[in-house]
Amino acid sequence: MFVVLAVLFVSYATSIRVWFEQRSEIQGLEAEIAERKQAVEALREEKRRWEDPAFIEAQARERFGWVLPGEIGFRVLDENGDPLEVTSELTDPQDVGDAPGPEWWDKALRSVRVAGAALPTRAKSKDEPARRLGPGADGGRGGDAARPGGDRGAAGGDRAAGDGAPRGNRPGGNGGDGAD
Repeated sequence: MFVVLAVLFVSYATSIRVWFEQRSEIQGLEAEIAERKQAVEALREEKRRWEDPAFIEAQARERFGWVLPGEIGFRVLDENGDPLEVTSELTDPQDVGDAPGPEWWDKALRSVRVAGAALPTRAKSKDEPARRLGPGADGGRGGDAARPGGDRGAAGGDRAAGDGAPRGNRPGGNGGDGAD
């Protein structure tokens, strides 16, 4: 009985070893097939790019130094007089439209939100109230830096130029915060 089991074990062990060898060979061949499929796809992509007139023009300019009529061609030389290598290349036309940015209306809405956000404030001393920082924060009057003496003008107070009424009492006014 022991001899029969030993013979069966040896025959099965040989078959199992051959099966594992064949499995590893199949996996290697499948990996090679996948690599070749990728190479074929890359060649198809290159063929498709050569059908694009812009790509052909860029290749003619880069490889042969060709220029269109009316253009002036030049080459940049290094300190030894050898032409510098060009490192730029065209992007794939299909990749150009893949990552769209925000739409124009999203940008406009974001701009409106940012413009309407509260600006930081700054106080010159403990006794003086805080003022808004940023463009137009002084109601378009130019602020302290625009007037000699550093005050808000000869009329004093918070008066608008020309009408003599305080900003908060003007029709359409909003209390002198400069946002009208």
